Amino acid sequence: MSISIPNSIDDVALQWLADATGWSIDSMAVEQIGVGVGVSSALYRVTLTGIGCPSSVIVKLPALDEAAVFTSTMLRMYIREVEFFKTFAAESPIRVPELYFGAVDEETSKFILVMEDFKDLRSVDQVTGMGVGDAERTVEALAQWHATWWGKADALAEAGITMSLADPIYHAVLPAVFAEGWAKLTTELELPESILAVGPRWVDALPGMLTRLATAPTAMLHGDYRADNIFFADDGSLALLDFQIIGTGTAAYDLAYFVTQSLEADVAAGQERILFERWVSALHAAGVPAEETGRLWEDYRLAALFCLVYPVVASRGMDLSDPRQRALLETMSARLGRAIDHLELASLI
Repeated sequence: MSISIPNSIDDVALQWLADATGWSIDSMAVEQIGVGVGVSSALYRVTLTGIGCPSSVIVKLPALDEAAVFTSTMLRMYIREVEFFKTFAAESPIRVPELYFGAVDEETSKFILVMEDFKDLRSVDQVTGMGVGDAERTVEALAQWHATWWGKADALAEAGITMSLADPIYHAVLPAVFAEGWAKLTTELELPESILAVGPRWVDALPGMLTRLATAPTAMLHGDYRADNIFFADDGSLALLDFQIIGTGTAAYDLAYFVTQSLEADVAAGQERILFERWVSALHAAGVPAEETGRLWEDYRLAALFCLVYPVVASRGMDLSDPRQRALLETMSARLGRAIDHLELASLI
């Protein structure tokens, strides 16, 4: 039976879900979740009763904001996430949700995922910031992720499974969407002086940043490795969500994004180099040759500067009158301001 891709959550009816999963479902109830956590997709928790079905699942659909859908479509984000589950999920050294149903229309990027619900796992609010103990476990798990696909990622990009940071689409799309987000942020938020100093020069530096960050040795990047996408089991092990930006580039990219935007500024300032060395040691322990990790600190600094793109571009699809969405952007901006000052990132632009 061919299962159609719903146009919206209203089309995810009981019979559709039963046909897609093969479960015997007696009832279902839908609630939207994740508002202010992610902007590229719409997330729903569907509570179920029936025989042989889980008590709840997560349904993921395109974002409700047209600007976010446009950017996600141009960057093949929905296609990349479905491809991750089909191709890489079984290889992931970090627990990922079990996929019950997934489909994408590559012409329109209309997509749906029906996934395992991690509601019983512990999460850390990115606005609050992750503590040192959790951060240590998180960077060690990240090293395992990078080691799994170390040296294999260029081929994945060439096959169209991931996207290299040097892909021409980034050069084509990011300047325009960055400019739109920059205009919104500088109008509606009070940004740190360090960000105001580098923001106007960021687009001009973009081609060079992308080229350097995509230079071998590369790994497969998660692309959105931040506190809101990371969960902890009782034994301390991690589970990971959101694979829409899986890419190819320097492994330091994921680490820089995580440390500079998921830890409080004072924690990051005190632990940054320690966490970096812990991650590198874990790479070596997982089999990554030491001679291939020598330039990673400079890659880390450049990636931290590039990651200004996240709050700026994300702001286009965010409602800054919503307290959580505004708090997330304010927090990310303040933490990036610390990184620009502490790591002397303005010298790179």
